[in-house]
Amino acid sequence: MFLAKKHIPRRTFLRGVGVTLSLPFLESMVPAQTPLARTAASPRSRLACIYVPHGAVMDLWTPTAEGTQFELPEILAPLGKFKDQINVISNLAHPQAGGEGNDAGADHARSAAVFLSGVRPERGTQVHVGITADQIAAKHIGQDTPLPSIELCIEDVGSNCGAGYGCAYTNTISWRTPTTPLPMENNPQILFEKLFGDGGSSAERASNRTEDRSILDAITAEVATLKGGIPAVDRTRLDEYLDNIREIERRIQKAEQKTAGDLTVPPAPVGVPDSFDEHIKLMFDLQAIAFQADVTRIATLMYARDLSGATYPQSGVRDGFHTSSHHSNLRSNMERFAQINKYHVQVFTHFMEKLKSTKDGDGTLLDHSLVLYGSSMSNGNQHDHDPLPVLLAGGASGRLKGGRHIKCAPHTPMSNLLLSVLDKLDVREEKFGDSTVPLAL
Repeated sequence: MFLAKKHIPRRTFLRGVGVTLSLPFLESMVPAQTPLARTAASPRSRLACIYVPHGAVMDLWTPTAEGTQFELPEILAPLGKFKDQINVISNLAHPQAGGEGNDAGADHARSAAVFLSGVRPERGTQVHVGITADQIAAKHIGQDTPLPSIELCIEDVGSNCGAGYGCAYTNTISWRTPTTPLPMENNPQILFEKLFGDGGSSAERASNRTEDRSILDAITAEVATLKGGIPAVDRTRLDEYLDNIREIERRIQKAEQKTAGDLTVPPAPVGVPDSFDEHIKLMFDLQAIAFQADVTRIATLMYARDLSGATYPQSGVRDGFHTSSHHSNLRSNMERFAQINKYHVQVFTHFMEKLKSTKDGDGTLLDHSLVLYGSSMSNGNQHDHDPLPVLLAGGASGRLKGGRHIKCAPHTPMSNLLLSVLDKLDVREEKFGDSTVPLAL
């Protein structure tokens, strides 16, 4: 029997001047007559952790029924088409983010740092908290990718901290060691070049932007050669992948043009879109394409920093984010804050759609991902941390069943969930943060 199928190594790159581009998973990466699950090309699970500060209106977030027979409440309604691939998990708590006595007013200073660590931050000039779940995962499943993890945000670094806690606690949710916070990138231009370009210096990147040169232009010949030797199904998948990169480049260039001619005000960071909606969708798209190309398998993203005064006019509410969370428990104010919560979920569906529509091996990126979305604050008016608004999405490569409302025992540590998330990624830890037992998923 003659086998004509060409085999391409999984870690194949297209290279041009100043450019190194990973390929997405292609069928040609599987040796002929080899089942996908028995090869090194078998997709590995990805992990995305998304943090939204200031909590939520919990009765409009939490389903009333348990198990599979639940209706999505008002805030989560935008996730309707993904219901079979999400799990709403209620009654989780992050007690390490709370405070008593003289420490009671610093909940915002601790919340982000506790979200993925389950460890109480230390006060003082020397920061100290626990290694976060994303970084434990990166050590185990991210070491054979070009970037073990990426850390993203929408707002720039801030200095609004207070209560004796270091600003690092509010500027990131990722800690590589208890004393090493990882900076989060909010500029999609810089992230794009980190993922797909070699550009070493700011001067080189500025020169490339001046020339309006696409990274794809630098690898045209290699693309043509590759496409000549792969089957039609792989050519189609490669074209879709390169089209996605081209579209992201176009959007970044468009964002640059908005600020390039404005000389009357200080220039905005190059490549940062004006609107939250455009900005976060671009960051979500970059996450998805980084997952698709296996440039990284671990990503974290902060919608905003604690105490953020950002406004979201597309939600229908023009009041600041933090101000709106202090609703005085008045129903009309709570419903306005819930509009912001719902809008944030609506934007999240863009990421879900991108993952679901992207082929990956024998499934989609959503099938092969585990996405954690939530907050380490509950009622923003009370500054409490129990119960938390948290959900999981994705199939974790067949290890996670969706379409459920998992109602935990009251006051269950969220660290129990984080311990189980690591387990779904084949990362075995006996304990994590303030966990007691793994959460049954």
